[in-house]
Amino acid sequence: MSEAIEKLKQDLKILEAMASEMDEYLTSQTLFWPLSDSSLPRLTLGGYLMRQYRLVQLREMLEPDDQVRLDAAIEQFNEALTEKVVRFEQRAHEELHARLRQWSEYLRDLSKESFAAGDFYPSAVQTRAMIRALVDKLKMPPYEFDERVLTEIEAYDRALRNYWRPGDFVWPDEWQPAYPQRDYWWLYGQPRTHSQTS
Repeated sequence: MSEAIEKLKQDLKILEAMASEMDEYLTSQTLFWPLSDSSLPRLTLGGYLMRQYRLVQLREMLEPDDQVRLDAAIEQFNEALTEKVVRFEQRAHEELHARLRQWSEYLRDLSKESFAAGDFYPSAVQTRAMIRALVDKLKMPPYEFDERVLTEIEAYDRALRNYWRPGDFVWPDEWQPAYPQRDYWWLYGQPRTHSQTS
């Protein structure tokens, strides 16, 4: 099994777990929700939406049985959102601000001499992908999106470009169709280290 498919199957497992606890999550006060299976990442809307986007875009890579599982998880997620528009908006904006803080800390670290930016980037950039997924969802009706957030995102993107070295796609190559370079330029390359920019 290729790395790309193996990771998608893991994404599906995580998505199902997140969807099954989404209703309880949305009524809680916990932003980073520990799933019942402690080996899985914590449930957040950004983590869910990032994986749902990827799995939907790349669903043809999944076996038919896994496509059925994907559809069932999405249906369960959508049911959890029923009559929770305001709560979803609040929680999504709350996470968006938390992810922006997390991303800004990573960008600040790029200026540190000892920071090995490239070693962590394929993992760290998941935060940027979650930000994108949250924004995309909040821009859809019936939600109301705080457009001021876009100014902050654009500022962070400019900061990243100061260190940017275009290059290969940082995730499995088979995932590229889900992430066109024009819209996801920050997945096609690596930030330079402090020593490389000096």
